[in-house]
Amino acid sequence: MCGIVAYVGSSNAIPILLDGLNRLEYRGYDSAGIAVARAGGIDVRKAVGRIANLAAEIQKSPVSGTVGISHTRWATHGAVTRENAHPHTDKSGRLHLVHNGVIENYQTLREQLQERGHEFHSQTDTEVLAHLVGEAFDKGGARDSAALVEAVRAALRQVIGTYGISVVHADVPGMLVGARRGSPLVLGIGKHEHFLASDVSAIVSHTREVVYLNDYEIVALQADGFEISTLSGSGADFHVSTVEFDAGSVEKGKYPHYMLKEIHEQPNTVRDAMRGRLSAEEATAILGGLNMTNADLRAVDRIVLAGCGTAFHAALAGEYILESLAHIPVECEFASEFRYRNIPFQRDTLVFVISQSGETADTLAALRESRRKGHRTLGICNNVASTIARESDGGVYMHAGPEIGVAATKSFTSQLTIFVLLGLLLGRIRHLSHSDGLNIISELEKLPDLVARTIELETQVAAIAKKYAKANNFLFMGRQAHYPIALEGALKLKEISYISSSGYPSAELKHGVIALITEDTPSLFIAPQDAVFEKNISNIEEVKARRGPVIAIGTEGDTALAKICDDVILIPEAPHYLTPILATIPLQLLAYHIANELGCDVDKPRNLAKSVTVE
Repeated sequence: MCGIVAYVGSSNAIPILLDGLNRLEYRGYDSAGIAVARAGGIDVRKAVGRIANLAAEIQKSPVSGTVGISHTRWATHGAVTRENAHPHTDKSGRLHLVHNGVIENYQTLREQLQERGHEFHSQTDTEVLAHLVGEAFDKGGARDSAALVEAVRAALRQVIGTYGISVVHADVPGMLVGARRGSPLVLGIGKHEHFLASDVSAIVSHTREVVYLNDYEIVALQADGFEISTLSGSGADFHVSTVEFDAGSVEKGKYPHYMLKEIHEQPNTVRDAMRGRLSAEEATAILGGLNMTNADLRAVDRIVLAGCGTAFHAALAGEYILESLAHIPVECEFASEFRYRNIPFQRDTLVFVISQSGETADTLAALRESRRKGHRTLGICNNVASTIARESDGGVYMHAGPEIGVAATKSFTSQLTIFVLLGLLLGRIRHLSHSDGLNIISELEKLPDLVARTIELETQVAAIAKKYAKANNFLFMGRQAHYPIALEGALKLKEISYISSSGYPSAELKHGVIALITEDTPSLFIAPQDAVFEKNISNIEEVKARRGPVIAIGTEGDTALAKICDDVILIPEAPHYLTPILATIPLQLLAYHIANELGCDVDKPRNLAKSVTVE
């Protein structure tokens, strides 16, 4: 959560910082601020609300400079106020700092600083860190770049928690300092200019040469160079990476919202998730990133999937897919609970952690706990340079491209596609025949076109959305692998439209949920032509008997649903392991168009941010 952009070079920093903040606004949009160095001092501008408010503040009271830091906030400590907005300053007022993450022992540190005469003007944990750095710098005596780096190092040794920070000091002109632990920070390398950002999308329009900082690393930047060291004071090796996507990939293009753009990208993203990973010769999937031989995979007796939010729903669907294709026991765990439970894992358990960003704090903690206990732990993520990608024993990249919309869409269907690939691979080394494998590959190769055909239902879904947009409550129901899809549909709707919605297994309707049925409560059933179709019909009849409106997602050619449902959306026919992917898309479109009908801010829903890098 939150976004950092910093710049040092010869250009005016203001447009660079504002452009970067606009690109990171999906990470936090409660408030924003900048601090820009000038001769003899630092100018600060802050504003509550969106980046546009900060831009208006700067236009009203202009500032300029070639060194600056900036931040867009998602509130953790303290209300959404100008005083709590970043950057924060130290006791001297000459040091300014922006911070992502949480300082867990900030209250103790704050009390100690107050005893030493420090006064605080916000409720944030970040201001405590600024005072710590400033105090260490003032004690050091020297007023140069080395002293500022050492002050940052001394302050960070006192804190418990996570941080991605950028610091500027009026007494050390032409220099920035950054550091990270548990919160991403990337260094951008330019020609006579350098950048810091919490997400590479903020700086990709200026450079595609980057260094992804590791935990406990500190970087000192000047226009003509940089130096990376560790918290212990030793030098640090680094690798310069080239960003795979360009600035155009993080633009909305012809679409009014990123979410709609990303829904429409799904034919390509599911294709990219499979690209180069299907072998007709061996009738299997090739997933070399797992770093496991067939013998290693055959020795796995149990799989555990861990994720949060949408990624957890993908795990639940993955459980059904893997068990049906590979015949191997699978369990799902909330990553946020994983390290707080004493789960009795058997020796041959394989753990997958799932995260679009690869930086989700709870999921990263689950990965570390799993590895600490000696289990091989693999990642499924979208960011090849993320912490999960670096710390896992292997994994599978989604290759979905940047996902800017806060409500996950294309990453979810990419995750489901990857589970089908895993099911194929694991099934082929267990019980699936060569011809079974070829049939699955053939069906997978059709998937992008089926996804495109499903997206063509948008006009019909938009009309249904308009019809039900005023509802105060929605129920989503499905059976087997479509129960997680019902959960995901409910999550999408509540995330961006703020309508109360919940998902259930269809059969649970009569075990309490039916009490919620009214004439004003739409129930959406995912009811394709499958082994439990008739069971779903019975559940739909139970709702209709109580005059509840029903929307159904069925299979092309179905005529039964139209006879009993108020509205029917028919998706292309596909095997049971692919229908969850297709059924997801109308739910994404329904949530999008209901939110749009209600005038909600689709890409920036209230209280939410894209990358949850705090616990």
